[in-house]
Amino acid sequence: MTQTKTEMDVIDLLVHQHSMIRDLFAEVLEHSGEQRRESFRRLVQLLAVHETAEEEIVHPVSRRSLPGGEGIVDDRLAEEREAKELLSELDGMDIHDPQFLPKLDKLRVSVLTHARAEERYEFYRLKDEFSDTQRRAMAAAVRAAEATAPTHPHPGVESATANLAVGPVASVIDRVRDIIRST
Repeated sequence: MTQTKTEMDVIDLLVHQHSMIRDLFAEVLEHSGEQRRESFRRLVQLLAVHETAEEEIVHPVSRRSLPGGEGIVDDRLAEEREAKELLSELDGMDIHDPQFLPKLDKLRVSVLTHARAEERYEFYRLKDEFSDTQRRAMAAAVRAAEATAPTHPHPGVESATANLAVGPVASVIDRVRDIIRST
């Protein structure tokens, strides 16, 4: 049985997005030319909004609520920063650059390893700490954060505080840039 958006809890939502990210990496690698460019654009946007929402909503809750949460979140934030730096570099590259695919593969391995660590050490442990209703409310908060998140990576902005301070301005700039690029 499929769940509607309002029935999904935060774990279901984020794991589903991890699956979408895996699929987009495969699309980028399978395609060429304009199809590769479009698939990569969608991948960049999904990664950017997904990570921002995790940093604003999920990681602070995990830090406060999970046993060992401080260390778990610090490890995930270090992984996110490394991935953002590489994604930012790729976002500025031409897809025909000979270094694009090797760097994309490095990013893919990094992001998928990070996603597995999040699922294992953070997300599934939230199930023990929060009720179904609380996890659904967290999913709604994640969706709200994603709706206003920047659409491109901003390395160095990995905390909730930094995202809330820099995010709104970065989001407007990113979204205007996206509109200009699409015309």
